[in-house]
Amino acid sequence: MTPGPRELLKDAGLRVTAPRIAVLDWLAEHPHATADSVAEGVRARLGSVSTQAVYDVLHACERTGLLRRIEPAGHPARYETRTGDNHHHLVCRGCGRTEDVDCVHGAAPCLEPSDAVGFAVDEAEVLFWGLCPDCHGH
Repeated sequence: MTPGPRELLKDAGLRVTAPRIAVLDWLAEHPHATADSVAEGVRARLGSVSTQAVYDVLHACERTGLLRRIEPAGHPARYETRTGDNHHHLVCRGCGRTEDVDCVHGAAPCLEPSDAVGFAVDEAEVLFWGLCPDCHGH
């Protein structure tokens, strides 16, 4: 059974609070959401929660590995609860829709640079850019 937000927060050493639970729950249902979208979703569930409080939750959960932040160039940062599996993303140049793509070869880091110049590479972050079916017209 997958642990719920309360267990995840406790295991990460974070205090269990209603905003933290609401952020994790909302992001589990709405992956790749922006901070503003998360704030709207959390307010719809809990009522009055400041945008700053949501940012604080996002940063605390990102810092402890409960959330992953991706920053596609030219788009606001997005957050997701899928962490630790080295997956990649497809991003629509038109609307910003973002979708998960499993690791290209299955084992981290998936890609190896032609010259690692002494770095011990353990992760590759790949963004595939294009147009989603709605923006492409298919």
